[in-house]
Amino acid sequence: MKRITQSEFAVSSEADRPLRRAMLNNVRLRRLTLASSSKPSSPRYGAPRGLPDPPRTARWISQRRILSKLLLSILGAWCVRTSDAVTLETVFQTTLEKNPAIQEAKSNLEQAAGQRLVLRSVIWPIVTMAVPAGVQGGHRAGESGIKGFALARGFFTQTLFNAAVPPTLRRGDVDVLIAQQQLNVAVVQQLHQARLAFYAALYNRSLQSIREEQRQRLEENVATQKSRYEAGLTDRSALTSATVQARELDSQIESAQRAYDEARLQLAEVMGRDLAPKATLPEPEGDLKIAPVILDLDSETAAALERRADLKLARLLIRAANEDQLIIEAGYYPAAVGNVTGDYIPVTGIHRAGSTSKTQDFISSEIVERAGYTWHVIDNGKVGGASLRARATREVNELTCRKLEASVRRELLGIANNFKAIERRERSLAAAEAAAQESARVVQQNVAQGLVSQLEYRLTQNGWLETRSGLLDAIYQHNLAVAEWDRTTGRYFQFSEDTAQNVH
Repeated sequence: MKRITQSEFAVSSEADRPLRRAMLNNVRLRRLTLASSSKPSSPRYGAPRGLPDPPRTARWISQRRILSKLLLSILGAWCVRTSDAVTLETVFQTTLEKNPAIQEAKSNLEQAAGQRLVLRSVIWPIVTMAVPAGVQGGHRAGESGIKGFALARGFFTQTLFNAAVPPTLRRGDVDVLIAQQQLNVAVVQQLHQARLAFYAALYNRSLQSIREEQRQRLEENVATQKSRYEAGLTDRSALTSATVQARELDSQIESAQRAYDEARLQLAEVMGRDLAPKATLPEPEGDLKIAPVILDLDSETAAALERRADLKLARLLIRAANEDQLIIEAGYYPAAVGNVTGDYIPVTGIHRAGSTSKTQDFISSEIVERAGYTWHVIDNGKVGGASLRARATREVNELTCRKLEASVRRELLGIANNFKAIERRERSLAAAEAAAQESARVVQQNVAQGLVSQLEYRLTQNGWLETRSGLLDAIYQHNLAVAEWDRTTGRYFQFSEDTAQNVH
């Protein structure tokens, strides 16, 4: 028979001496029961079969529950990650290929290319041909009966001079460039949105895991405080405080789960995934990490002014407004047009519509060349007013462009200051996390040696988890700052160059 020793029920804290005495009395009572009983004890559990071991049984049940929860969580995470796990690079590639906003911008680029062909048509001649055919009849002098007829007519029109032609050609080229930059702006916005959603999903998933582990520690504290309260070692306020502290995490865990689901839904929407009721949402793969960033404001500001798509788009809008003004002001100048008309008649004696005698009918084939011009000499405000509106639009675009260019360095300076604050916070929390982890390790060793209680160990573990959550938030803010730095400096084009070349 296994002997039940005093150390199995020992409580290490000095404040738990009454509970220790009660447990020792229980041990003595069970020893007397074993001595007076005639039935042999159970060799498997070291105690009589009629008297179960409540502390060991509760401890065994608690361990099995914790183990089952861990196995279920690991199995669920493994199943999800292996079924639909995506990396950040995969998210970028899928977004470029299937994002609706990017697809719409590509269609607008093709439409702008077609519109450029329409605008370029002003420099080419217009050639038309008509082949009238029919039957004419009636009674006039020299005519007899009803007869058929057919002839061919051709018209050739060419613009000789028009002051609106050069700006019109440039306007078509600018439209294509504007559509290209609008595509680049859409690419930057959608990739940035996908990146933020990816980071948010990683952060909320890790935060939920930490909160659940923290809630597990607090629920163990509640169980300990309940045992102490039932033994008369503490008052009800300690039990109530521990319960409230554990229940406070329920809403935080639900918020983290809801934010995680929203981030996955947003990620699926940006990636152009199917959002049917039975569709699977993407599962981000990996963890948040600190990536080193070189902050050189002067060089990065100069580079951002050259490669940012929104700045290029603003400059192109200025050019477009300037060309529009020149097209409107072309109304002050004359426009010359040349025209050549040709008629081919296979037979003679065909009556011309509107003629009153045979001398006005077609007698043979003919070609007529003409040239003419129009000049709006007196302007009643139509051209001048439209020119003023185009000029005002150009000035507004110039002002907007200057504001955007001036805000680049200010944005980069704000992000750099944010970087410094986040790095200081991250270093402080990293040191605190290392200290809390070491403290938890020391307390765990003391628990094994019987120097401190399980309650103190759980409180130390809870403090360590709080520090871990703060460190996780600092890492998340650092990754968001890196994403904002890449967006402000225009670095997202390293992902969109191939797609842009294929579209062009």
